[in-house]
Amino acid sequence: MDWNRLLSRARPGLSRPHPASEARTDFQRDFDRIVFSSAFRRLQDKTQVFPLSQSDYVRTRLTHSLEVSSVGRSLGTMVGDSVIRRHHLKGVYPQDFGAVVAAACLAHDIGNPPFGHAGEDAIRLWFAVAGQTVLEALPETQRQDFQRFEGNAQGFRIITRLQSPDNPGGMQLTCALLGAFTKYPRAAWLPAAPPPGVAFRKFGFYQDDRDLFAEVAAQLELDEVLPGAWSRHPLAYLVEAADDICYRIIDVEDAFRLQQLRFEEVRDLLLPLTGAAERAEQKMARLTRSREKIEYLRAKAIGAIIAQAHQCFMENEDAILAGAFHGELLEEIPAAAAMQALKDCGETQIYVSRPVVEVEAAGFEVLGGLLEAFITTVNDIADHGPAASSKSRMLVHLIPEQFIGAGRRPVADLYRRVLAITDFVSGMTDSYAVTLFKKLTGISLSTS
Repeated sequence: MDWNRLLSRARPGLSRPHPASEARTDFQRDFDRIVFSSAFRRLQDKTQVFPLSQSDYVRTRLTHSLEVSSVGRSLGTMVGDSVIRRHHLKGVYPQDFGAVVAAACLAHDIGNPPFGHAGEDAIRLWFAVAGQTVLEALPETQRQDFQRFEGNAQGFRIITRLQSPDNPGGMQLTCALLGAFTKYPRAAWLPAAPPPGVAFRKFGFYQDDRDLFAEVAAQLELDEVLPGAWSRHPLAYLVEAADDICYRIIDVEDAFRLQQLRFEEVRDLLLPLTGAAERAEQKMARLTRSREKIEYLRAKAIGAIIAQAHQCFMENEDAILAGAFHGELLEEIPAAAAMQALKDCGETQIYVSRPVVEVEAAGFEVLGGLLEAFITTVNDIADHGPAASSKSRMLVHLIPEQFIGAGRRPVADLYRRVLAITDFVSGMTDSYAVTLFKKLTGISLSTS
């Protein structure tokens, strides 16, 4: 791969490039467009791990995304400085790398449905069980988009189509940003087993958006390793690392603030990450409150792991550019075992706690119920027109026109009809999904 191509400023859907500006680069424009989008704002009412109403301290998807973006900017800028020096690149600056990674990190969770990752599982489950008959008429290439619903693919769809739907290319972000954003550059259905490696563990775009990603890949000169699967953009490794750094370290901090983990447990998890445990303990001894001690350890740990991830990327840059690096950066750093201990703690003590499980269980009921109601509605109207049930003719008015079709008539194509409702439901905030579900089921009739 060629860094000059990988940093392409071309914008799908935009026929003429923006005038060059020294004060505001194309990648800064990407960042600003994401910040001001309604899809990004909705992240303030989407669960990160813990219920939103339980504490005003713990992170939402919005604060998590901002923190990941901050880490990504630092990591990207450090890598950019090293890459520019190594390859003697001209006309590009370390801040350009940092801006691309920061913007991709900002949007990395923009496609997540309500109720965190449990929301993804809830949507998959509905299509695998109750919605199975709906999908029978679709070819396997399209069925897998729903049966394996993926927030990453939904995110690509949001930034390239659903946000600013009247624009070709949606938000019309740069190809460099779109490449870095797409951690899994493959379709759900492939004609053969996917290549090895973390880049193909999940999928990153739907069949409906495959041609657009192919356009992006061509602009970046990413190799198509299999029909429907391309090499991963190198900066996607940094986006992945920034996300993992934040959620692993910060989830234990949140758990401590909610008294689900003891101070000693969190201290012992974070100290090995600092790279200077003795100095860190001396500093903590001068702090009076446990909360401040954990905040200090969190900051030191993040800084140390950013430095290790930067070094790891540069040591493996040749393999990454050749598409031959198949793991994750954080699996190869000196602190890999300590980072794995954080992940293990999350899986065994945090994500199975009662408040988390209660939210996840609610997500299955709410999202399943909404999909059932609205997919049944649009299919009934599409199949029977004016003879559709009175319930369907009533419920269809609750669906925004964007997710039905022109003139509020469901589109004829079943795949796109179901995909549009999936867009609608997965784009809801936690609160809106719960409120709408209560009204549909008669649990609440309040209009406030």
